[in-house]
Amino acid sequence: MSKTNPGNYFEDFRVGQVIEHATPRTVTDGDRALYGALYPTRFAIPSAASFAASVGLEAWPVEELVGFHIAFGKTVPDVSLNAVANLGYAELRFHRPVVPGDTLSTRSEVIGLKQNSNGKTGVVHVRSTATNQRGEVAIDWARWVMVHKRDVDAPAPETVAPDLAQVVAPADLPVPAGLDFTGYDFVAAGEPHRYGDYELGERIDHVDGVTLTDSEHMMATRLWQNTAKVHFNVDARPDGKRLIYGGHIISMARALSFNGLANAQLIAAINGGSHVAPAFAGDTVHAWTEVLDKAELDAPGVGALRLRLVATRGRDESMTLRGQDGKYADGVLLDLDLWALVPR
Repeated sequence: MSKTNPGNYFEDFRVGQVIEHATPRTVTDGDRALYGALYPTRFAIPSAASFAASVGLEAWPVEELVGFHIAFGKTVPDVSLNAVANLGYAELRFHRPVVPGDTLSTRSEVIGLKQNSNGKTGVVHVRSTATNQRGEVAIDWARWVMVHKRDVDAPAPETVAPDLAQVVAPADLPVPAGLDFTGYDFVAAGEPHRYGDYELGERIDHVDGVTLTDSEHMMATRLWQNTAKVHFNVDARPDGKRLIYGGHIISMARALSFNGLANAQLIAAINGGSHVAPAFAGDTVHAWTEVLDKAELDAPGVGALRLRLVATRGRDESMTLRGQDGKYADGVLLDLDLWALVPR
C-alpha cells in the first residue's frame, strides 16, 4: 500500500464532503519580512508597529494576504494538487487581523461540482475556513478550481452550482476591534487622499510594474507551503512552463496599488476574483483600479471603498477591462473585486 499522497482528482470529490487540512502553520515576523522582500508593499499599518498602534490596533498585524496565502496553501494538497488552474474566489472575508504568533488551521467543504465538456477535467467549488489557535475564524472564502480526472471514463457527477453572493454587503464587512482613523497620520502613510477624494467610476493607473521571475514566485509559493505541481514541475504542463501561482499576482497587484491608494490600508473582503489568463516568468505585471462603490462605516473615521483591482501583462494606459465583444481584453491577468478600509 502506497504511503504517498497523489492528491485528489475530480472524481474523488463529492458535494458535502468536509476536509480537515493538515499541518497548521504559525505566523512569524519572518513571514512579514519575506512578504516585503517578495512584493513592493508599503502600506503603513503592516509596515510600522507605531502606525498600527496609532489607529487603535492592539497588536501589529501582518498584511491580510499573508494570512490568506498561508490558509490557502493548507488546502492545496487536498483540493488543487492536481489542478489545471485556480479559477476564482467569492465571499472572502478577513474577520480579524492575523498577527505573529497566530497559528492558522484550515478546513474546506465541497459545495459544487461540474464536469467539463471535454470529459478530462472538472470544476470543484469549495468553501474554506481558517481559524486561529483560539478557534476564532480568521478568514473564510469560496473558490473554484479546475481539476484533472484520474479516469476519463469515470461517470460525471450530478452538476451542483453553489449560490454565491456577488458582493459582501457593507453592513457585513469585518472591521478590526478598536480601529479608529480620526487621528490618521497622512504624512506617515504617504498620500493625502481620503474617502471623499475618490469618485465612483474613477480609474487609477498605478504606473509601476514588476517583471516576474521563476525564482521569486517559487520562493513565494513554497513560503505558503503551496504544493501544486504546476508551479514547480515543468513536466506538469504540456508547454513545459511553471505557472505563476495566482495569489502571487494578487499580492503583486495589491502592492503596486499603493501608488494612488496608499490609504486603502486594510482589505476587509474580496467580493470576487478571476484569474483571467496565466502568467509566467518574464511577464511584467502592472495594475490599475476602478472605484466601484463607497460606504461609510460605524468605526470612527473609517470608510470603505469597493475597488476593482486589475493586473495586466504590460502597462495598459487605456485601462481597458473588456473588448467590444464583452470578453476580457488581451493582457488582463487578474480581475479582483474587493473592499478596502480607508480614512474618511
